[in-house]
This record gives sequence, structure tokens and C-alpha cells, in this order.
Amino acid sequence: MSLRQLDYFVTAAEAGTMTGAAQLLYVSQSAVSAGIGELEHQLGVQLLIRAKAKGLTLTAAGRLFLPEARALLARSEELRSGMREVGQTAAGRLVVGCFTTLAPFLLPRLLEEFPAACPDVTLDFLEGSLDELQRLLREGRCELALLYGVDTEPGIVFDRLYSTVPHVLLPREHPLAERDGIRLADLADHEMIMLDVPPSRRYFSEVMADAGLRPVVRHRTESFELVRSLVARGAGYSLLIQRPALDISYEGRAVRIRPIADEVAPLPVGLARLSGTLPTRRAAAFASFCRTVLAGRSGAGGAGGPDAGEPQGSCRKAASLASATGACWANA
Repeated sequence: MSLRQLDYFVTAAEAGTMTGAAQLLYVSQSAVSAGIGELEHQLGVQLLIRAKAKGLTLTAAGRLFLPEARALLARSEELRSGMREVGQTAAGRLVVGCFTTLAPFLLPRLLEEFPAACPDVTLDFLEGSLDELQRLLREGRCELALLYGVDTEPGIVFDRLYSTVPHVLLPREHPLAERDGIRLADLADHEMIMLDVPPSRRYFSEVMADAGLRPVVRHRTESFELVRSLVARGAGYSLLIQRPALDISYEGRAVRIRPIADEVAPLPVGLARLSGTLPTRRAAAFASFCRTVLAGRSGAGGAGGPDAGEPQGSCRKAASLASATGACWANA
């Protein structure tokens, strides 16, 4: 079994056709077909179903083998990069997943500053829900994922970076809008706009339940900005975690953000990874970078306001910690 055969299989599975894979790999279609055929023969199972009208479909064995093949290819790339740099720096492509509502607040800075600190690493990202991100981790399509530390599945390890608490979002003319802090009991007779995205939905419901309340939900939406726009229009209040720098909706209507006066359980934000896997050097460097630049985000809202302190150290320094970090991660 060769890395070339694995590359042919993974590319064909992602492209959906032998022709598409051949174009991406700059080889002939017959080479791709022959390589995958040899791989199936060596494994003793069929990985792909070939149908002219429908292209390629993964068999049950192919679905199981695909994430393993991706992981082997990623590890081989890391090995080549590590040998090229004599083990002193991180290099290669790193794909990081990010929870949808966190992405606008965390990714832009990381995409700008991490490549400046680690120029040999190409950083890319995938967005998704909690379930989607955990699936991407299991399939090997991303090495790490930035998400909330709630409802993580068995086999997923969560490393907290910082914690945050929700705030109350109100229309400008709401009767509670001028208060310095809002007790949750004061919201009992008001209608709520619910951000209906897991784990946010369950977390907000539990926050209200801990205060002895069952919210009167007028509208539910998966859109963070639609929540803010509906609140700005006076449709109700909402509870949110992330806070944009400007307290206005897309329509330019003002909203009021008020802290919750009750004691509320904080919501952790951190990096998730697949348990039992040894992280690549670039993943360890990214994790170290995140711990430095995101450590100052703790507090109400967890976003908005000035950036945390400047990142310290270098990619070389972060990469030198990869072996120790990887050992800890792999045993967690």
C-alpha cells in the first residue's frame, strides 16, 4: 500500500469522479483507476462503487477507510515537513474547524496573525455546527476545532482557552433598557427571541431554568444577526454570548446590551480534537498560539472591545513544545 494509492483514493472520494481526481492530481484517469484498484486488491475490500451516470460512491468499507487514509496522508506530510526543517519548526497545511457564531469573532485575527508568526504553515478553516465540527474531526477533515465546551461527544477532547458569560440584548425603547443590570426574573413577562443553534439553545434554556423561569419564545432562528435585527425591531429580548463592536443591527437600528445581574454559569470556549491522536507540529503550534492571543478574552460577552495582548514567542518556539504537548494530548 503506497501513499500515492492513498492520495488517489482520497482525491477520488472527494472529487466524486475518476476524471475529476485525475485533473486535480495532474495524472491520467487510467492511473487513478489502476492505483485505486491495486489498493482495493491489497486491502481485500471494495472502497468505491463506480457508476457512469452517478460517478463514485463510497462503500461501507470506503467510509471507514477514508478518515484513516486522510490521517496517514496528513502524517506523511508532517513527516516530510519535519525532516525538511530538521524538526525545528511547523510547516504544511492546517485546517481548523470553527463554530458558526464564534467564527466572525475569532477567525479573522487568527487567519491574519498566525501565518505571520508561522509563515511555513498554511492556515485554512471550515465552519459548522457542533455536530458538524465533531464529525469533521472524526473524519480527519480538520485537526482542531474552536467551539463551546458543551455537549462534546465521547472520543472528543476539549481544551479550554477562556470562559465567557451571556448578556441580555434589548430593544432601545424596552422598559428594562436603562437598567445597569438585568435580573432574569425581570424577563419573565417579556417575549424572547431564541438563538436556536445547539449548544446555545440548551445553554440559554438552562440559564433561564436555573433562575426558575421558562422563557416565552416568540421567534426562533439559527441566524445570530437575525436575532439582533428582530430585537432591534422590538420583537422581544434575547440572550447572546458574542458581542459585536457596534450596538446596532444590520438595518442600523440600535440595541441595548445589559449584563445579567444573576450569577450565571460561564460557558467555556476552547479547542477540540480527536482523542488518542498525536497532533501534528503545526496543530500544536496553533494551539499554543491560541492560548496566548485568546487568553485575554475572558469576561462578559467574550468578544468586542480591544484585542488581547500581542502574541508572544515564535512558531519555532511553539513547535519546540509540540512533542511534549502531543504526548499530553495523545494520552488524554
